[in-house]
Amino acid sequence: MVASGSETRASREQETSTREHLLDVALQAFAELGYDGASTRIIAARAGVNQGLIPYYFGTKEKLWREAVDRAFATLRSELEVVLEEGEVTSRPMERMIRRLVRFVARRPEFARLMSEEGKREGPRMRWIVDRHVRPMHAATLELVGRAQGEHPALVGLDPVHLYYILVGAVTQLFHQGPEFRRLSGLDPSDDAVIDAHADALVQVFLGSR
Repeated sequence: MVASGSETRASREQETSTREHLLDVALQAFAELGYDGASTRIIAARAGVNQGLIPYYFGTKEKLWREAVDRAFATLRSELEVVLEEGEVTSRPMERMIRRLVRFVARRPEFARLMSEEGKREGPRMRWIVDRHVRPMHAATLELVGRAQGEHPALVGLDPVHLYYILVGAVTQLFHQGPEFRRLSGLDPSDDAVIDAHADALVQVFLGSR
């Protein structure tokens, strides 16, 4: 019996959904357990799927890791591209970048944890992330920082490279250490009011009052 067009389409949609779900779960597992600790067995169990689907969709664990990282950076890159485009016609593009980065990390704290895990040691995965993703993102961010330095006295004279890491740390730390923040403050780092307050504070620190 030949499958109908609607059945074929439904099957493709189901495969896409399963694949996307595996990527979400894999990113969380790699961030929490590290690359070595996040086995394909653990990832499949957390995703609620047969372990054989990982080699079926991705081939190897390394390819799964790379695709999960690619997917996260694609979302982040789209956020920065919007700011760069807006920066041609709107004021305070760095403020928009800060607010978008805060929202991005708040919704995906596993991304910050994975970047911290991989960035702290020399190795092929760190080099791959830097060369493929961080370097071009860094260049785009420095473009905005360069514009902001001409508009905000507090930023004048600061080395853009150091400012970049100061900004990344300030944006991510609260969400990277969400359990500690929750214990210390009694606040939920995923709450919209907390996210907005963190963005407001960073805008004030880096750019000052309007």
